[in-house]
Amino acid sequence: MCDRERGWSEVPLVKTWQLIAGSAVAGLALSVAVAAAAGPWDSGQRKAERVSAASWGRTGGADHGAGPLPQAAPSAPGVLGAIGPGAPRTQPAAPQAADGSEGLAAALKPLLADSALGTVRTASVVDTATGQVLFETGASDPMTPASTIKIATAAAALAALGPEHRIRTTVVPGAGPGQIVLVGGGDPSLTAKKKGPAGAGGSLIVLAADTARALKAAGTDTVTLGYDDSLYTGPVRHPIGDNPNIAPVTALTADEGRPDDSASGPVERTETPSEDAARAFGTLLAERGIKVTGEPARAKAAAGAQPLAATLSTPVAGLVERMLTNSDNDIAEALARHTALASGQPASFEGAEKAVTARLAALGVDVAGSRFADGSGLGRADKVSAGLLTGLLTKAADPQRPELRPVLTGLPVAGFTGTLRARNAGTSPAAGLIRAKTGTLTGVNSLAGTVVDRSGRVLAFAFLTANSPGPEGAERALDRLAAAVAATP
Repeated sequence: MCDRERGWSEVPLVKTWQLIAGSAVAGLALSVAVAAAAGPWDSGQRKAERVSAASWGRTGGADHGAGPLPQAAPSAPGVLGAIGPGAPRTQPAAPQAADGSEGLAAALKPLLADSALGTVRTASVVDTATGQVLFETGASDPMTPASTIKIATAAAALAALGPEHRIRTTVVPGAGPGQIVLVGGGDPSLTAKKKGPAGAGGSLIVLAADTARALKAAGTDTVTLGYDDSLYTGPVRHPIGDNPNIAPVTALTADEGRPDDSASGPVERTETPSEDAARAFGTLLAERGIKVTGEPARAKAAAGAQPLAATLSTPVAGLVERMLTNSDNDIAEALARHTALASGQPASFEGAEKAVTARLAALGVDVAGSRFADGSGLGRADKVSAGLLTGLLTKAADPQRPELRPVLTGLPVAGFTGTLRARNAGTSPAAGLIRAKTGTLTGVNSLAGTVVDRSGRVLAFAFLTANSPGPEGAERALDRLAAAVAATP
C-alpha cells in the first residue's frame, strides 16, 4: 500500500502550456479542439474534465443548479463543416461589413432587448486573433460579475505563479521532543480520500505514509501533533458569511471542508477546517503505526524547519481548469491568496484584491473602475466590465501568452461539461461551439467565454446584466446571445 501511496505524489508533470505554445495561430488551434469537445483531450488540456472535476453531479457555486442531462452531441460533420475556409453555408450571407460586425449587431441588439435580462445589459464581442472589437454596448461599464470574475482570478494566478506551480503541504519537526507540525500551504486540492477529485494532487494519505516512514527510520513511534495554518491572514469567513457555497478560507483544509463525498456544488461545510484536517492526518498516522497522543493543537512551525515529508497540489493549470469548469469558489479564493503571496501582499481578501488588480494591469488590460473584492464572485462588491473580460480572454488566446491558456481550456463546453452541460445542449447548433464561464447571483446574470463562428474565427464575448426578474429566463436569454455569436456569418 505504501508504494501505491508514494506513487500518487510522484506523477511526472506534463508541461501542457509548452505543448500548446507551439500553435502559430491560437484561433485555429482552439477551433480544432472545440470540434472534439465531446471527448476531452490531454494535450489541450482538459485536465479538469479528464479527472472528473466536471462531474455529472450538481455543479457550480452560488449559481448553477442541476439540470437535465444533455442529449447526444451533434455529429462531427455538422461541427467541422463550420470551421475553416470555404465552409459551405446553407443560406447566402447577407451583405455586411467585411468583419461581420454589421450582421452581429443586427443579431444581438434584439436579443439584448429581452426583458428577461433585467434593466441593465452590457456586452462585448472581440476577434481574439486580431483584437478587433466586433460589437459592444456599455463595454467599459463596471458591473457586478458574479462568478465570471473567476476568469480574472485565473488570469492573475497564472501570471503570478505560472501554470506548473504546485503548492506544498508539509510536516516538520516541532519545537519539543516528539512533536511534529502539519503545515498548511493553502492547497485547495488537498484531500483525505484515497482518490482525490482532481487526480494527482495534495494527499494526506501520501503525506501520512511518508511521515510515518521518516519517523520510524528515526526510531520514533509516538508523537504529539500540531498544525500551522498561519500562512493566510485576516478573516477566514467570506464577507457573505456562513454559506454552503464556500468553506472558511484557511491555509489548511482537506476536501474543501466537505463532510460528504461531494466534489463540487453547495453543501454545508465544517466550521473548523484546519482542525478537521489535522485530526484526519492524525488518524492516518495511527493507521500506519504512529501513535498520536492528545488532540491536535495549533502550533507555529519553526522558520527554516526541514520537512519530514511533503505532498504537492495539482499544478496551478489544473486548479484553474477545475475552478472554471465547476465554478469552484474554494479554489478561487485559494488562487487569489497565492496571487497575493507571489506579489508580496498579505494572503487575505484585501491583499488578494491588490495583487489581482496589479497583475491584470500588468497584463495590459484596462482595470479602471474594477474591483476584485474576492476571487470567487460571491460578493456584490466585485466590479468588472464586459470589455475587461473579453480583453483577458483575448490575452489567453495570444500565442505569445501560453501561460494563460488554461483560462480557455478550463471554460465549460456548452452541452457537455461543468456548469454549461445542460445549456445550449442536445440539438442546439451551438452545442460544443461555446465555451463560457457562467455567473449568477440574485438579480445578476452573466456569461463570458469564446465561440467558434461560422467562418472559423474564435471570438471572445461577455454579457453582463443586472436586475433580472429571475435566473431561468436570464440564462436562456444569455444562451441565445452566445449562440447568435456562433451563428452569425
